[in-house]
Amino acid sequence: MGKPPFERIVSVHGAVVLRVCHALLGAHDAEDAWSETFLSALKAYPDLPEDARVQAWLVTIAHRKAIDILRTRQRQALPMDDLPPRESPLGIPGGGHPEVLDAVGQLPPKQRQAVAYHYLAGLPYKDVSELLGVTPEAARRAGADGVKALRAALADTSSPASKGTSR
Repeated sequence: MGKPPFERIVSVHGAVVLRVCHALLGAHDAEDAWSETFLSALKAYPDLPEDARVQAWLVTIAHRKAIDILRTRQRQALPMDDLPPRESPLGIPGGGHPEVLDAVGQLPPKQRQAVAYHYLAGLPYKDVSELLGVTPEAARRAGADGVKALRAALADTSSPASKGTSR
């Protein structure tokens, strides 16, 4: 049967990879990570086995690109002024709830990664554990702790007290 053309891979999995990059890095660096992910994938695609799990493969590449960007960010000077957020021309698929992605971005790194890989990319915890270098049980725990923290954070932002109103 053969592998599908690479353009098809991008169209089918691009939205998931962008969501993962956005959750791991924030809006500012997500597009760069997305582009670098697919550039690397394009180079390696001819050698990818036909029975490979493409989405897991792409998320693994995105994970490594995110690490590279985070390491680069640590070596750069911090900007003095906050720039206004810029909308992505690609959009954020399922981005109708920016407060959720913002809350994911506030999680500790392992929890943020576990939530992004399992809930946004749909990877099983076995694959998440390989990406994080932990046991599947530890990956599942990080995901559960992350979801619990998200529920608490989102409940705080939606409560009347946090909006300055009283009953």
